[in-house]
Amino acid sequence: MKTTDTHAFANQLLVCLLVTIGFGGSIGLGTVWMRHQISLTADANRRILAQIADVERMISRTTADADAERDPERLRQRNAEWRLGLVPCSSPEVHVLAVTENAQRALLERNNRDLYRDDAPASIKLPLAALSR
Repeated sequence: MKTTDTHAFANQLLVCLLVTIGFGGSIGLGTVWMRHQISLTADANRRILAQIADVERMISRTTADADAERDPERLRQRNAEWRLGLVPCSSPEVHVLAVTENAQRALLERNNRDLYRDDAPASIKLPLAALSR
């Protein structure tokens, strides 16, 4: 028996139709998945922004409370309440030291005076056993 060309054409058409439907379905499924991922990301961003706003609110509240506690009248009141016996400085001298030189260098030199001496050793000798490990 001889097969006709119409059956071969119908089989090819059916295969192409199934491939097209499968491809379209996969694109639709990918689109739905991508929109779901976008929605999840947007929800996470909203939650993070809410947390940031809460932290900023707490920081501003804490800063306001700290500023209120630094008020001189409030400090006097706390001193009297807690019977600390603190008195304001009566010395006419100002207890602030102005640093006109490089502050970091001055602190390093003060804390490491023995390293900056003229008679400090130029090199450090290590035992040979410590180096062999």
